[in-house]
Amino acid sequence: MILHDRLALVCGSTQGIGLASAQALAAAGATVFLLARDATRLEQARDTLPRPEGQSHDFLTADFGRPTDVRAVVDEAIAVGKTFHILVNNTGGPPAGPIADATPDQFEAAFASHLIVNQLLAQAVLPGMRAAGYGRIINIVSTSVRQPIKGLGVSNTIRGAVASWAKTLAGEVGRWGVTVNNVLPGATRTARLSSLIERRALATGQPPAAVATQLEAEIPMGRFGEPEEIAAAVRFLASPDASYITGVSLAVDGGRTSAL
Repeated sequence: MILHDRLALVCGSTQGIGLASAQALAAAGATVFLLARDATRLEQARDTLPRPEGQSHDFLTADFGRPTDVRAVVDEAIAVGKTFHILVNNTGGPPAGPIADATPDQFEAAFASHLIVNQLLAQAVLPGMRAAGYGRIINIVSTSVRQPIKGLGVSNTIRGAVASWAKTLAGEVGRWGVTVNNVLPGATRTARLSSLIERRALATGQPPAAVATQLEAEIPMGRFGEPEEIAAAVRFLASPDASYITGVSLAVDGGRTSAL
């Protein structure tokens, strides 16, 4: 119950890593607000959250493709007295494809839904974190921050920008008791991984199972990660135990990334 007096805002939290992170934070005692664009799925996700102390979890609805709308719904919650101590920035990755074929519109859309949304949300929650003397901003990014991933040109570019943004922000807000860190998931059993496997299977003419086997063979631990394993890192970084860790990018990838 290390987070029993904390309020968390978890983005992209109707499935995958976002939902697992929300569940982990709730199990640790936090009250959780989910944030995504589908109200029906948000309500279903909210109902899966643990309530060890009878927490009253809630959700906010906005489309990450409209950054000002995201900021507006969070501002409304803050205006009625909510102080978010934990912010988990997470949203779906940009479409796959080689960078040479990427259009300016694809870069702009990814930049808006990732970096611009992160910036607006950080600006919204930082005054409350500063007043509380406690803040945790955790960004779900990608191991491409360390080592570009083939076939994910736009994603590699935007993820690097988010990591640089986070490192810069960490240097500015640490004196207020606020930490800013990145979690870098490796190949994790999510809908996005399934989509990438299907895409590679179509491109190579192989069965999806064969592609999955090849990808697992690249991981020293010999398997894909589970969303709950990524969420465990999020829970730790959100906790008081991580109070002296800031500005880092933590790979949770089974050892796949070869860079130091």
